Amino acid sequence: MKKTSIFIVLFISYISYSAWVYTDGTNTASVMSLQQQAGKNIYQKNNCTSCHQLFGMGGFLGPELTTVISDKNRGPLYARTFLQYGGARMPNFHFSKEEIDEVIAFLEYVDTNASTYKNNK
Repeated sequence: MKKTSIFIVLFISYISYSAWVYTDGTNTASVMSLQQQAGKNIYQKNNCTSCHQLFGMGGFLGPELTTVISDKNRGPLYARTFLQYGGARMPNFHFSKEEIDEVIAFLEYVDTNASTYKNNK
């Protein structure tokens, strides 16, 4: 009887926690602007995830970009420079100024919504 009670309590706790996480628990992000959405589309279209990570997910060839904008050693100028010229391992995608602004806006969105990620690093 004791094992059954423990199982029931744990099962109900798991179901309650799962329901919270998949409903209100992940509803903290702000809504993306059109410029940020365009930047996300560019990020996805050029398969940036194959080399870079966001929130710990993605490739390992390039740097983690979740907090690149607020990082005191990198920041928006760092990101803008690599987007404009490429690097030793990053190809030059020949982005227009508008496309670079859109990707930077997307990275700013990611950075501002990474509060729990920043606390866990």
